[in-house]
Amino acid sequence: MKNVLKLNEISGVVNEIFDMHGYNLSKDCKEPVAVLLRSYDMHGYDMPESVLCVGRAGAGVNNIPVSEYAEKGVVVFNTPGANANAVKELVICALLLCGRKITDGIKWAQTLAGKGDEVPKLVESGKKAFAGGEILGKTLGVVGLGAIGRLVANAAVELGMKVIGYDPYISIDAAWNLNHNVQKETDLNALLAKSDFVTLHIPYLPSTKGMINAQTLGKMKDGASLINCARGELAVNADVTAVLKSGKLNRYVTDFPCEELLGVDNVITIPHLGASTEEAEDNCARMAAREIVDFVENGNITNSVNFPNCSSSRTGKMRIAVFHKNVKNVISSVSDLIAKENINISSFNSQSGGAMAYALLDLDDEISAATVEKIRKLDNIVRVRVIK
Repeated sequence: MKNVLKLNEISGVVNEIFDMHGYNLSKDCKEPVAVLLRSYDMHGYDMPESVLCVGRAGAGVNNIPVSEYAEKGVVVFNTPGANANAVKELVICALLLCGRKITDGIKWAQTLAGKGDEVPKLVESGKKAFAGGEILGKTLGVVGLGAIGRLVANAAVELGMKVIGYDPYISIDAAWNLNHNVQKETDLNALLAKSDFVTLHIPYLPSTKGMINAQTLGKMKDGASLINCARGELAVNADVTAVLKSGKLNRYVTDFPCEELLGVDNVITIPHLGASTEEAEDNCARMAAREIVDFVENGNITNSVNFPNCSSSRTGKMRIAVFHKNVKNVISSVSDLIAKENINISSFNSQSGGAMAYALLDLDDEISAATVEKIRKLDNIVRVRVIK
């Protein structure tokens, strides 16, 4: 029985997968092979030495020290796309909230409590203050066409909107699954100038921090609305509120409330509900559990944020998984040591990305513990796993 430590409450559907493979999921267990979490902050966390991997049931990994764990050979997984539909639906809701003064109208209607039979007449006389516009025929600019952005773009087309997409790093799969009516834009400023609504679907990186600022907001079409269900740090809040007060920006809807946005006119703050659906939590939990099991049992890496994806079917009697720095001649040194035992490598898969690299070597026979130890002591080796 292998133990998996959970740091947050996780959807019970994970037990379907863990039970099938003989894993025990618990919030209090000894020598866990993996950690499963959602929002728990692992910065400064005392990681048990037995842990091989961390599974994040969600896309964002800001709560996990991914680079630090890479140096220890601990793989960090996330679950991209598992909550995409949930976020897409919230973005469509945000579009409607931008176009119509729905939230303002709801708040006002609550003030009519106690007016008795006067309420219907008061509603009819007061509703004109909350008139808005439709999204039909309007232009939506989608910044980022990954799993979520693509779904938003396709849904907006179905709702009768003109859709412009911007993503210089779009994957082939995303492009294939994008509605052919989505127009490609290669210049972000051009997209901002053309769009009645702009929605952000890009990761939070040093290069994207504060990308929505006074300069980019100034490029937006007068009276446009901005939706941010990606990351709060993508926007400079002070610049957003200033542009709202000037009247150039109509609405700002964000899934990331903070003190400086609360109570600001024409800012709608949603309490981080993007992935808060039962379906999304189930999907994320299942994906994270499968990633953990496949890695622990086979060494396969899928959807890691600190090591390259690398997976293959098992072919030999023994599999060696080698984590190493992305420098020359590391794997050749490993294969030389294996060759000295006169053992054939039946299958080999090596992938690199950034500072780290990872290799799976299937062997026709078992090598000695002494040779494994020699491999561990090679320069630039981070971690070595023997998988039988």
